[in-house]
Amino acid sequence: MHGITIRWLTLTASIIVTAYLVGGIHISSFWSAFFAAAALGILNAFFRPIILLLTLPINILTMGLFTFVINALLLKMASGVITGFNVEGFWSAVFGSFLISVVSWLINGFINDRGSVEYIDLTRKGGNRWE
Repeated sequence: MHGITIRWLTLTASIIVTAYLVGGIHISSFWSAFFAAAALGILNAFFRPIILLLTLPINILTMGLFTFVINALLLKMASGVITGFNVEGFWSAVFGSFLISVVSWLINGFINDRGSVEYIDLTRKGGNRWE
């Protein structure tokens, strides 16, 4: 349960960073970003696999680039549900969903399944060998 909370907070942080960097995405408070992260997580968990399956032929034809459109539509759906979270326009949603994915991926790269910070401690074992 601790890991879910940490990932929820990292998604919230990535939404705040994206709202700061992308002009067409606006949040009114931390709580609107917090609930937008919850809505986005629920939409990604339940609807994204179904939409990806239904759009598989076009996704194959575009070599996976249509996934950005799907992510943008889910971001727009989350902005329609949450008050205080507004996404203006399609391209703001595309750039915002891309930036949210990148920032969330970077932050979650340091967090393990239990929700604690994880790092690799390497020691030199002769020559160019590290363990």
